[in-house]
This record gives sequence, structure tokens and C-alpha cells, in this order.
Amino acid sequence: MDVDGGTQLGFDFPTTRLVRVTPSKLATWDDCPRRYRLTYLDRPSPSRGGARAGSTLGAVVHLALRALFDLPPAGRTQRAASALVDRYWHSDGFRDAAQADVYRERARGWLAEYAAELDPDAEAVGLERWVSVATERIVAEGRADRIDRRGDELVVVDYKTGRRRPTAEDTGASQALALYAVAAERTLRRRCTQVELHHLPSGEVAAWQHDPASLQAHVQRAEATAQELDSAAGALAAGGAADPLFPARPAPRCGHCEVRRHCPPGRAAAPEESPWAGLAP
Repeated sequence: MDVDGGTQLGFDFPTTRLVRVTPSKLATWDDCPRRYRLTYLDRPSPSRGGARAGSTLGAVVHLALRALFDLPPAGRTQRAASALVDRYWHSDGFRDAAQADVYRERARGWLAEYAAELDPDAEAVGLERWVSVATERIVAEGRADRIDRRGDELVVVDYKTGRRRPTAEDTGASQALALYAVAAERTLRRRCTQVELHHLPSGEVAAWQHDPASLQAHVQRAEATAQELDSAAGALAAGGAADPLFPARPAPRCGHCEVRRHCPPGRAAAPEESPWAGLAP
């Protein structure tokens, strides 16, 4: 999607055509152009798979943490954190009620432990905050889980609830976090170079300190990806063939792809996973 189609806006020069992207769109294209088309372009939208337990669990934890930081610092107790899990809990995608109860209790424990370790002076200046930044080629925008103010700088925080513990290298390689940092600095007018992944099941924090060069590299990669997906979308709209423009990239992840029913190569690449596969042990 472009911000302006190269038309005139009352000036004597053409405006720059900017492609509007989110980290999710960029990541989807990188993973599989066919999934990108099925998810963002095809209308009417193709039917998708049902709820997955891992997504449900992640959504509950994110909602509970958002609500926890809406409380005054003195109210961010272990008891309050656990109760917030109960407030937002639902069981979509779990095998049965017994499995859902196990993970509900685990999530209660994760939130209680997280609350116990919180810095009482922590200042969250953004919760599920929408931030954006325009470059010469793109408008990158998205919603950051949390943005902290620490001293004179901002820190972008992202929550994880999956089985795998992220490393510092994972954090540094995250295009989403890098774009959030650039956008947060532009939106909130304060330096932002540190990004963190907070893994709730283990209680570990994987942090990375960017520099201007590393942030610029992420921006340039986003611009290149945006150009690819925008060119393919334009060719499709002009009557181009969908499959060559948006090829499938079969991989083990096809087992849990929500649009696999519309993708024969994906179905052939991996058996369908159960909705509760991938839950943290």
C-alpha cells in the first residue's frame, strides 16, 4: 500500500511514493510471499485455521501485562498480576479444559514472578503504543508492547511466551524491534537504541544495544523488502499471475500456517500440527 501514488499535491514537483508497512507484513513476506498474498491482498479473504493455544496464551499474557502497567507502581503486586491473568483468560485452541487449566496456572506464576522483579521506579511511557517513522521510501509503523523511559533514553520491550528462550543475538536480529526503536525515537522525541525481549516462562531478559549503523541496516532491509512486496502487488493488480509473483516457500513452519488449506505446497511440506503444539513446557 502506498501513501501517495505519485500524484501532484499542488506543487510543481511529484511527491515521493512511500510504501506503508508493518513489521508483521515484512516478516510475512520474508517467510512466504504466498502467505503474504493470502493474508493481506486476496479479497474476499481466504478462510483461516482455527485458534491456536500458543497464540491464546500470548494474547492473555500481553493483555494482563498491559493492565498491570496501567496500575500505579504500588498496585503492581504479585497477587494483582495473577488476578489479571484470570480476568483475561480464555481457552481457545487448547486440547481440553485440563490442559487449559495447567497453562492458566503457569501464566499466573509467570506474571507473579515478573511483578516481583519489577523495578518500583520503572516508568512505562508507552503501552501497546502505536509508533511510526517515514524514510525516503517507506512509512514503517506498528504497536510496541512497551516503551520504557530509563534516564534520558527510551527502551523498547517485547514480551515472549513461546517454548524457545531468546538470546541477545535474537534481539539484535529482530527487525521489528529495530523499527520500533527508530519509530519510538521519532515519535517520542527521545533517543532509543536499546531493545529487549522479556521471556515470561523463564523470566529471562535478552537485551541488545543498537548503534546508528545497525539501526540503519535494519531500515535499509525493510526498504528493500517493501519494494519487493509492493512491486509484486502492483504486478498482480495489473493482471499478473499470482503464483509466480507470490511463490510459496515450503518449510516445517507450514505445519502451523493458518492459510495452509489454500496452499498445496505447504500442505505437502509438513503435516498439520495440533492447535496446542509449540506451547512452552
